[in-house]
Amino acid sequence: MTYYRSVGAVPPKRHTQFRAPDGRLYSEELMGEEGFSSDSTLLYHREIPSAIVASRPWSLPDLATTPNHPLRPLHLRLHELFPVDAQPTDVVRGRRLVLANPDVRISYVLASEPSPYYRNAMGDECVFIEAGSARVETVFGALDVGAGDFVVLPRATVHRWLPTGDEPVRAYCIEATSHIRPPQRYLSRFGQLLEHSPYCERDLHGPQAPLLVEGTDVEVLTKHRGPGPSGVVGSAVVHATHPFDVVGWDGCLYPYRFAVSDFEPITGRVHQPPPVHQVFEAGGFVICAFVPRKVDYHPLAVPVPYYHSNVDSDEVMFYVAGDYEARRGSGIARGSVSLHPGGHSHGPQPGAVENALGKDYFDELAVMVDTFRPLELGEGALASDDGVYAYSWAGRRLD
Repeated sequence: MTYYRSVGAVPPKRHTQFRAPDGRLYSEELMGEEGFSSDSTLLYHREIPSAIVASRPWSLPDLATTPNHPLRPLHLRLHELFPVDAQPTDVVRGRRLVLANPDVRISYVLASEPSPYYRNAMGDECVFIEAGSARVETVFGALDVGAGDFVVLPRATVHRWLPTGDEPVRAYCIEATSHIRPPQRYLSRFGQLLEHSPYCERDLHGPQAPLLVEGTDVEVLTKHRGPGPSGVVGSAVVHATHPFDVVGWDGCLYPYRFAVSDFEPITGRVHQPPPVHQVFEAGGFVICAFVPRKVDYHPLAVPVPYYHSNVDSDEVMFYVAGDYEARRGSGIARGSVSLHPGGHSHGPQPGAVENALGKDYFDELAVMVDTFRPLELGEGALASDDGVYAYSWAGRRLD
């Protein structure tokens, strides 16, 4: 995070005695990043947060990956991963892995059930809500989230997802093995979002009040570092008392939501490069948002992207809503993901350039992840690949 907040009751000075009304000392916990040399928060628990009574293995969903070899761009139809007769599931255990590398795992889920308590000790999570609504209960307090929200959850935050409303939650889950933050170029040297940033602190909404829950022997499903090809394993850790016992906290590290509708697009007379769409950065990848916007207004402007080869990155685009002009005629629709790997020059579909000339507004919504290491295909990608997108520019394939 980039700015300080205080929620609930905290003592006037840190690391000093802070007592409950009955005279007991609260347990102070420092949650900090990068060896306590970066952002941190102090949380004040009614009980001892490290008191556990059991730990047992948790079998994770299939995290195996397959190299994208021979190299080709892909069109993945994520909505097909959860047909209407699919078994109901939750945001945590129902995720199907789509794409992954050592820096990031991208999964998709259609969830209608409450999730178990969960923490990801591998890295921060950024969950984009495609549809539906939910209450995200966390050790910091609760967030009410809905369609179009990015939900950023710092590493090791205990939380659970409770769908609300009449429709299931469609969630696009981006799991880092690092921290997810606003782009450094939009921050002052002291961490304030600058005037040229496409959003500001007012747009980032954290918990407003503590969430206190009574309970004993509470199981928390935990992803953490371990052996094996994926480098991640699962444990079910049972806490002696409920982890939601924080009476107050203060600091710069906490979960928050950011509505994509609050992202202010940066436009120009001629076509702007992808970095103007950036929302967050992390170790080894960035997250961008393509939102409805006025487009290029030079009299001879070409509004759709030029053909480009991002030689250092794989590009993943998740199409959420609207009409994506550059992909018109390719079969891509709402719920699609395109993968344009490094080494493949890509751009508008045939006819898209001419069709876009003279347009002054694009009604589109998409979330892009650019990675700096090659992505491999999870079981969700293998199950949803349309098999023909790679050849859509040529209109034919040579077998």
